[in-house]
Amino acid sequence: MPKKPKIALIHEWFTTIAGSEKVVEQILHLFPQADVFAVHADPETVRTTKFLQGRNVKSSFISKLPRANKSYRSYLPLMPLAVEQFDLSGYDIVISSAHAVAKGVLTGPDQLHISYVHSPIRYAWDLQHQYLRESGLDHGLKGWIAKWLLHKIRLWDYRTAAGVDHFVANSGFIGRRIHKVYRRDSDVIYPPVDVAAFDFCDQKQDYYLTASRLVPYKRMDMIVQAFARMPDKKLVVIGDGPDMPKLQAIASPNVTLLGYQPFAELKRHMQQAKAFVFAAEEDFGITPVEAQACGTPVIAYGKGGSLETVVDSTDPAKATGLWFPEQTVDSLMAAVQRFESLPVPISAQVCRQHAERFSVQRFRDEFANYVNQRWNQFQSTLTQP
Repeated sequence: MPKKPKIALIHEWFTTIAGSEKVVEQILHLFPQADVFAVHADPETVRTTKFLQGRNVKSSFISKLPRANKSYRSYLPLMPLAVEQFDLSGYDIVISSAHAVAKGVLTGPDQLHISYVHSPIRYAWDLQHQYLRESGLDHGLKGWIAKWLLHKIRLWDYRTAAGVDHFVANSGFIGRRIHKVYRRDSDVIYPPVDVAAFDFCDQKQDYYLTASRLVPYKRMDMIVQAFARMPDKKLVVIGDGPDMPKLQAIASPNVTLLGYQPFAELKRHMQQAKAFVFAAEEDFGITPVEAQACGTPVIAYGKGGSLETVVDSTDPAKATGLWFPEQTVDSLMAAVQRFESLPVPISAQVCRQHAERFSVQRFRDEFANYVNQRWNQFQSTLTQP
């Protein structure tokens, strides 16, 4: 009887529980015996997060640096060195959950390394110029230092891709980004969405909903501007963040800014909205799936993960929403008008059925089968002369 493989799971940081941490939660559900490593782990987050409680999460020297909990991102230039200090030589399988440096962990020829990639390092590759611009680092001496550091990180990131045996992408969009950056193929396993937490409702009210952190790339300002030009249509905005003052300044009377709302209120508004509006270019995008789980169609920017989570089709048996082709006010307004002019309304039941494709159980089944299959294949190579 072959022994169970010893498994290590490495994640970048545990500071908040967001989409990538939800993936880690489900991987640990599948492999509860796995040891957990992180470049940085906030002790309070580990203590209060159910799936991490009782685990000895091993963090790197980054966690010992000044103001690590609040300023860990500023230590990005040190993170490649930090992740390489983990000694994982005693493990058979290494699973990295990566959107920055986790895939760069060192492994040997007798170890299987599977990397679940949420995205290659966005701010070092195709989003570098946007990151530098938004950080005020696109000019001056500090800007040149930042560009040089990101250049070095790109070189390291590309080199360490060779240490990964198999890449898993969280969407086809990220799969294309992996191929562009690393010239490696990947397999797509969509992240888990807790669709069971969002109750189906086919009774809609006369308002549109958008919900997100209020940060620039989410383009919440564009959504508010579009509805300010459509005074006969109501928009509800849920979320808080640095862009709140900007939204308050441009919101018209038909736009209601609710700020942060507890989950129960968010769900109620999702259930009753006539449509959910989503303007960001996301790697995957969980909230559009959650809206569809409520039976609510989605009007989404037609780029990135939305092309895989929202179905824009003339077939009423398939359609779950509409895409707008450009990240502009006019493009979004045209999509809203098209939504209201559909000859056959989008079915709430079809939306719910589509959302089930991204359920937690589906992720568990696909990822467990994937790891087991790759491990069996890997073991067979070890016995070959």
